[in-house]
Amino acid sequence: MTALFGDEPVGELELVHAFSGPMPTGVSVSHTGRIFVSFPKWGDDVRATLVELCEGREVPFPDPAWNSASGNDDAGAFVSVQSVVVDPADRLWVVDAASPMFQPTQPGGPKLVRIDLDGDSVGQVITFPTDVALPSTYLNDVRFDLRRGDAGIAYLTDSSDSGPNGIIVVDLATGASWRRLHDHPSTRAEPLHSYRPIVEGRPFLQRPADGPPKPVAMGSDGIAISADGARLYYCPLASRRWYSVSTDALAERTLTEADVAATVVDEGDKGGGSDGLETDDAGRFYLTSYEHNAVLRRRPDGEFETLVHDPRLLWPDTMSIATDGHLYVTANQLHRQPTYQRGQDLRHRPYALFRTRIDAGPVLLRP
Repeated sequence: MTALFGDEPVGELELVHAFSGPMPTGVSVSHTGRIFVSFPKWGDDVRATLVELCEGREVPFPDPAWNSASGNDDAGAFVSVQSVVVDPADRLWVVDAASPMFQPTQPGGPKLVRIDLDGDSVGQVITFPTDVALPSTYLNDVRFDLRRGDAGIAYLTDSSDSGPNGIIVVDLATGASWRRLHDHPSTRAEPLHSYRPIVEGRPFLQRPADGPPKPVAMGSDGIAISADGARLYYCPLASRRWYSVSTDALAERTLTEADVAATVVDEGDKGGGSDGLETDDAGRFYLTSYEHNAVLRRRPDGEFETLVHDPRLLWPDTMSIATDGHLYVTANQLHRQPTYQRGQDLRHRPYALFRTRIDAGPVLLRP
């Protein structure tokens, strides 16, 4: 009998934590090794939308009160956290999409919250005006350059699947915010005729329990900043292409939308659909590939390589590069949710947080 051979893994994955409850999305690791994970409210029983992993336990962070919002417009508590990112100064920033089950946002709900890790206290809450966080807005991920202005600049993606996409820029000193690349083609999902993602051998489509399938429409999702801070990279969830834009242009409020758009570069085909982007201090880019159960890496010379490929990487979502020389990544089986499986939940717990050694550190843009 002829032997049959399966797909061979590439690289090494170390299991950091297994999740037996709700599915995780975001992860970030502090400079001292503390690990934080977010759980958006997409239908699971989410008792804490942000936790710290402490000796194998998932502990509500910074406390239960901040995980107990009174409503979707609560500016003083987390409504539905999509991502968490430790900034160059080792402070934790929380991206609260405030859109449970992708409901329209309410003023005060979508916010960016800073938690100072030296005392685990909330140091700043930035909410958004209604012309920045639209009812359709879904805040997804964030990156920082603390060298700009008096306290730094943050860049967030709006990955809405029902309204205009774009990049949101925040002045951390004043809390002022503005939209850039609003509904620009580079921030929008590709139409189904030009991009048909295949995950686990099946087209990745919205498949309601009743009604015809629809293409996945989420736009600008993954985001990363170059090691020198000059370019911001981003990609729609439903696209094999990725793009970059000048951070000088994003941060300069006097420029027109056309001026900003003129700095956009199509970075080409990245080899698969990506939910997450990241960069290291060696000038390399990391891209999750949900079609191939993989994390890809682009070297400074422009060549792509596979960092890890493993059947356990079922929908690699968010990455975090830590000062311990590892890349951390969540795998949450997002594509097996009822939304994409005609109302059936095909996920199998546990979900996972993995890490793999990269012998590089995070990009730390600080004064």
